[in-house]
Parts: sequence; structure tokens; C-alpha cells
Amino acid sequence: MQQDVPVKKIVIFASGNGTNAENIIRYFQDHPGVEVTYVFSNKKNAGVLKKAHNLEVKALFFDREAFYKSNEVLHLLIDVQPQLIVLAGFLWKFPENIIKHFEGKIINIHPALLPKYGGKGMYGDYVHRAVVENQEEETGITIHYVNENYDEGAIIFQAKTNIKPGTTPEEVAHSVHELEYKHFPEVIEKLLSP
Repeated sequence: MQQDVPVKKIVIFASGNGTNAENIIRYFQDHPGVEVTYVFSNKKNAGVLKKAHNLEVKALFFDREAFYKSNEVLHLLIDVQPQLIVLAGFLWKFPENIIKHFEGKIINIHPALLPKYGGKGMYGDYVHRAVVENQEEETGITIHYVNENYDEGAIIFQAKTNIKPGTTPEEVAHSVHELEYKHFPEVIEKLLSP
């Protein structure tokens, strides 16, 4: 007799529109062993909350107080017991109490080839503009573990895209998004595979 394999749970943290979060949710919708159980956001009007509701995933808003000054978010995560916490366009620095409790279970995606173009304030269009201004010949994505410093955790995966002279930051953003949509769910799936 076959035993039921427990479903591996993902919690996504996002601050914005949630295109990566939506892509991950859709990727695992019919997956027998993995489920996105919650989306957490630090912005009350973030597009990601609506996307999660539309895809029938529980969505929660939390404020700075709940995240940094109390254990409220930590306790919610302990209740859910996710196998993986995925940061998909989440802009706040993760607090140490959560990092310690879920060590090795929190990952982030960064829209550049770390260690280049990482750190506080380096996200989204700021990264793509810096890449173009410095006339880089390539950029890409980095998926990495989260530690107490912005963009400094151990690298899990990188993918690259070439930049031709004259490419705009918007075109760079488009190429990077395509890499994110293709690789992020696959890397998550590999990390959750036995």
C-alpha cells in the first residue's frame, strides 16, 4: 500500500505586483508534492495580495511592527511550518529571529549576477539602470540563500543574458524577467526534491 507523501509547503514574501509570485503559484498548482500555502506582503495595497486571492492562495499583510518588533510573523511561519520561504521581490531585510529559526530554508532572487549590483537599495530598475550605465556585457539572475546581510547569502543558481550596446534598462529588465520566470520555479522544485 502506497503511503501519502506529505505536501511540501512554500510561503512567498513579496512587496510589489507579484509577477514572480504568480508564476511560482501557477507552476506548483497541479504539483502533487508541493504547494504554495501563503503569500505574505509588507504592503497593504500590493498587487501580489490580489493575485494570491485570485489564485486561491491565502494572503496576509503585515507591518513593520509585526516583522521587526514582535515575533508575530515568526509565529505565523512556525504555525505554517514551510519547507521553503521564498522571497520574490520582497524589499525589506529579513530579521535575524526568522533567519535563525528557518536557517537554510529562506531563498531570494536578485535581478543581477551577484556579488555585482547587490546590497541595500539595489533592486528592480535601479539594478538594470546601473548595469546599463556601467556598460556591462552581461547580466542575469542570482538565486541565493538569505542571511542577515542584503544579497550576501550563499549562491544556489545563476543564469546569464548578454547585453548588446545600446540596450535600454527596460530591455534589460525584460530579459531578466524571462530568466526569472523560467528558472525560479525550477530551482525551487529542485531544492524541495528529496
